[in-house]
Amino acid sequence: MRSAGPKVLHSLCGRPMLGYVLDQAKALEPARILVVTGHGGEQVREWVNAAEADERIVFVTQAEQKGTGHAVQMCADEIRKSAGEVVVLYGDMPLLSAETLARLCAARGASNAAAITAIAEKPRGFGRILRDGDAFRGIVEEKDATDEQRAIREVNVGVYCFDRDTLLDALPRLSSDNAQGELYLTDVLGMVVDGGGAVETVTLDDPRESIGINTLEHLSEARAGIQERILLGHMATGVAIEDPATTYIDHGVEIGAGSRILPCTVIRAGVRIGAGCEVGPFTHLRVGTVLEDGAEVGNFTEAKKSIIGAGTKAKHLTYLGDVTIGAGANIGAGTIVANYDGTHKHKTTVGDRAFIGSGSILIAPSHVGNDALTGAGAVVKRNSNIPDGEAWVGVPARPLAKKRSKPDPT
Repeated sequence: MRSAGPKVLHSLCGRPMLGYVLDQAKALEPARILVVTGHGGEQVREWVNAAEADERIVFVTQAEQKGTGHAVQMCADEIRKSAGEVVVLYGDMPLLSAETLARLCAARGASNAAAITAIAEKPRGFGRILRDGDAFRGIVEEKDATDEQRAIREVNVGVYCFDRDTLLDALPRLSSDNAQGELYLTDVLGMVVDGGGAVETVTLDDPRESIGINTLEHLSEARAGIQERILLGHMATGVAIEDPATTYIDHGVEIGAGSRILPCTVIRAGVRIGAGCEVGPFTHLRVGTVLEDGAEVGNFTEAKKSIIGAGTKAKHLTYLGDVTIGAGANIGAGTIVANYDGTHKHKTTVGDRAFIGSGSILIAPSHVGNDALTGAGAVVKRNSNIPDGEAWVGVPARPLAKKRSKPDPT
């Protein structure tokens, strides 16, 4: 990957890729989930325990990386503790769907094993499926394949469903007598066939599910697939996304029905958007931001850890940092909530129906009351408290003097 940290913790749409694979495992409703860790294993454990804690998860250490077969060998003692079947997944294959895994388990039926295959335009390192007519006969890894075998387009995805006893019987017999000097899990399928057993296969309808991530290029390909699923999921629940090609929404974002997302918008993980809202174009919503029902944020507006009340509008050239804004407020063009003093972040509150004039700067911590107003270009100093209904103007902002009534000439 030419980057720091364990590969499986690289982010896809605001979530480490391993999270998507754990979702795949959980969709099968297994008795236990064995997570095999090697390089960077402590970081993987820490993230899983913090973000994906599940009493079914058991960590298994593969101290030396001697191949896929060796990784599963390390699980043998744990596998013996449960009856039934064993499904093998890979931490760098986030696009595999729960529907495909259900097909895999159904295909195994009474057979010894089942494998997922794909028809690839560019096999790029996958093992090739060997057949006798339609019957599965084995898998040859690319580095061990002949030129004729490398021309085969049906490839092994590497995801299997095994009868437990079949797998446990084969694991001790794996050999490293191959081009890479590794223990191949694929050899288990060959042993099944050689022993007179049956191996079934399931071919992917969408070859993108087979993307395995080994480079940053692969990571970008997988991100595109995950992003498409996220956007389609929101549209299916009544969110109008005007231009999916320029809209980026992370995993776990909540958006209410009837909301509209306009082009060139970025919505990061940890954002909640209510019903009937409008976001964009050219809007960036960061972690901790909440838009209550009917709120609108628009052109070149950024918000971070901010609550934007129902019906409130911040439509133009605005930064909202660590601010809570009440309902029905208007945030004028060019407003900046200056939340950082160079050392610490501070919070600002803006009341219901407040009117923040264009070009205002609110220096945190500060408070603008209900129905209060700041004039265009006002600079509200830190620790200011604008009472309900007052208007403050100027640099620094001060209460607008009330006009004296003329004396009655009589």
